[in-house]
Amino acid sequence: MSEEAWIAIGVAIAVVAIITFVGAVHLLLKVFRMRRHLAELGTGGKVAFWAAMIYTFLPLDLLPDPIYLDDMAVVGAALVYLTRLWRKRHGSRPLPHGPRPPATRPSIPGR
Repeated sequence: MSEEAWIAIGVAIAVVAIITFVGAVHLLLKVFRMRRHLAELGTGGKVAFWAAMIYTFLPLDLLPDPIYLDDMAVVGAALVYLTRLWRKRHGSRPLPHGPRPPATRPSIPGR
């Protein structure tokens, strides 16, 4: 293979690694925001949360760590499970990892 082909392959692998890393971090942040509510989500919620954290940060993985697809799958599954537990307990109450409401400024009388 030519040098240009190897460069193209390297760039493609780097792009995939960056995209999957960003996706994994995004999912991890969402799961991590549920951490404060683990006590009310029960043992299953605690197990799902800690299993996702341990799998993500241990060096042993199904796929090598520059490709975070397996980490994203585990964290995504934990997020789905925690969301279901939250909905079962709180109904339509906003999720802790959902979008934040826009900040509002207090109104100043006369303006």
